[in-house]
Amino acid sequence: MELIAIDLFSGCGGLTQGLKQAGVNVVAAIENNENAAKTYKMNHPEINLIQDDIRNVEINDILSKYSNKKINLVAGCPPCQGFSNIRTRNRGNIIEDERNTLILEYLRMIEGLKPIFIIMENVPGIIHYHYFKVTVNRLIELGYRLDYQVINVEDYGVPQRRKRLVLLGSLIGGVAIPSNAVYKRTTVRDYINKLPSTEESDDPMHKIFSKHGEKVRKIISLIPKDGGSRKDLPQEYWLDCHKKDGIGFSDIYGRLSWDKVSSTITGGCLNPSKGRFLHPTEDRTITAREAALLQTFPKDYKFPSDISKGELAQMIGNSFPPKFSEIQASYLKQLLIAETTKV
Repeated sequence: MELIAIDLFSGCGGLTQGLKQAGVNVVAAIENNENAAKTYKMNHPEINLIQDDIRNVEINDILSKYSNKKINLVAGCPPCQGFSNIRTRNRGNIIEDERNTLILEYLRMIEGLKPIFIIMENVPGIIHYHYFKVTVNRLIELGYRLDYQVINVEDYGVPQRRKRLVLLGSLIGGVAIPSNAVYKRTTVRDYINKLPSTEESDDPMHKIFSKHGEKVRKIISLIPKDGGSRKDLPQEYWLDCHKKDGIGFSDIYGRLSWDKVSSTITGGCLNPSKGRFLHPTEDRTITAREAALLQTFPKDYKFPSDISKGELAQMIGNSFPPKFSEIQASYLKQLLIAETTKV
C-alpha cells in the first residue's frame, strides 16, 4: 500500500516537496494565495491544486474525484499569524485573526477523508490555543493516536534555527515524533558556500537581494564578517532607535555565521532590518536563492519572476522546510509498511 496524500494550506509547496522526496504520492493540494499557488504549479504540475479558500472546498468533491485512490495521509500547516512570537511578544496574548480558526478546516477535512495518518505543523504558540485543544480532543475521539511536541528543525539536519510544533497522528497504532539522534547538524556553509557570485550566476533568484543607499551600505560593510552584529559597530553608526535601553531584535543587521545554522528564515529574510540576514562575508543580504536553500528547497526550485521582492521573501519565509517533512513522511511510510506486512 502506498501513501497517498493531500496537502492543505500548501503554500508554495515546501511540505509537498518533502512528501514527494519521501516517495509519497501527493494527488491534491489546496491553496488560496495567488503567488503561492502559481509557485506550486510551477514545481508540481502533476498535482491537482485547488486554488480556493479551503472553507469553500467540499469533502464530497474531493471524495468523488479520488474515489479510486484512498487518501490515507492528510498533511497541512494552517495559517498561524495570530500565534507567532513576533505578533504576541508585546501583548503576551494571542492576537485575534480570522485565520486562527482555519485549524478547524483542517479538522473538517480529516473528519471527512478519514486518513490513516495526519501531519500538522504550526508555530509553538498554537499549543495554548483553545481551538488547537478542541482539535486534539476531537482527533482522539475519532480514534487517532497522537504525538505532538515543539521541535527545532536544526536538530534534524536543517541548517536553520526554527522552532515549530509538529503533530503526527495514526489510526493503526502508536505514533511518535521521530528521534533527532541520527541526524547530523548542518550549517550555512553546507548549503550556500558553493554558489557562484551574484554577478556570475545565471540563476535569477540568486540576483534578488536588497539594494541600499550609501549610509546603509557603509553600516553593512562595517559589520564584522562571519557572525558579527550591529552591536559590534562603532556607536556613531548606531541608528537612533537602537540606542534605547532594552531594545529588542538584537539580530537585525547581523551576519550569518558559516559554521552555524542560520537564524529563522522569515518573511523578512531579504531585509537586514528584519533579522540576521546578512551574508557571512559579502556586504549584502542573502539572496532569494540562498534563503530558499536554507529552507532546504532544491537548488532548482522555481519561483515567479513577476512578483515583488517582499512577496517572494514572505512566501519563502512562510514555507515548511522540505527536508523536515521528508523525515516525518518517511517515518509514516515505515509504520504503514510494518502494519501491512504483519503476519
